[in-house]
Amino acid sequence: MAEVRVLRRIADELSRASGSLEDPNEAAALWAAVSGMKPGEVWLKRETEPAPDVVKRFWKAVEQRKAGVPFAYVVGHVGFRTLDLAIDPRALIPRPETEGLVEHVLEYGKREMGDGRWGVAADIGTGSGCIALALAVEGDFEKVVAVERSPAAAALARENVGRVAPKTPVEVREGNLLGPLVDKGERGAYRAIVANPPYLTEREFAELDASVREFEPREALVSGHSGLDATRALFAGAGMVLERGGLLALEIDERRADAVRALGRDYGWEVAIHNDVYGYSRYALSIKEA
Repeated sequence: MAEVRVLRRIADELSRASGSLEDPNEAAALWAAVSGMKPGEVWLKRETEPAPDVVKRFWKAVEQRKAGVPFAYVVGHVGFRTLDLAIDPRALIPRPETEGLVEHVLEYGKREMGDGRWGVAADIGTGSGCIALALAVEGDFEKVVAVERSPAAAALARENVGRVAPKTPVEVREGNLLGPLVDKGERGAYRAIVANPPYLTEREFAELDASVREFEPREALVSGHSGLDATRALFAGAGMVLERGGLLALEIDERRADAVRALGRDYGWEVAIHNDVYGYSRYALSIKEA
């Protein structure tokens, strides 16, 4: 089954189904994912007779991809920095840009706290738990709290906490934005508040590629008429739970960088905008001064 000609035919089918030029190695990547091989092993072991259940899973994966289901959802896991996380339609698929947000938080911790313990961090709107777990694994925080309003996404985040088993404790709390922190009376308890909040308008969501619009959770992408409702709430409330000198780090839409800077100023934050690896204004970083 896993011969070169078959994989090439499947790759052609996937390309035609998508209406665009897909990765020519996608068929091999699908085969690797369902068989448990590394991608390079697919070609090396192409003459090996596969198990029937692997063949069945492969063809199911091909049909899902032809229907437009995102690759990560089809294979059920996704890479994020050093992690391999479970992923499905309960949560947004982590993007490379968000890895850069984590990097900014880690740089802050190393710069401000050095070799000491960094205190407690919170990841607001954790989804799959990718940011929280990356901070727990790579940083020196005493604890990371992951907040998620969707019970289904929170369940996925808990699954990933078990999957990764970080040495730093990660607590998943259900609730909206900063509510689960404020409700516990945790004023000034956090060294860092980090979020990749929803930041699209309804119109922008409607213009997204169908692979995102039809399969990824809308509530993780859309945030009111301006796309800034969640960002506004974070600027309004983060000061209550951050300690002095603490970091508020947000991922933003590059089209609204100036609006985010102005919004932060309205709530007393001095906002520094940083670019992502593609050169787009993607991160808004602010320090609690008082």
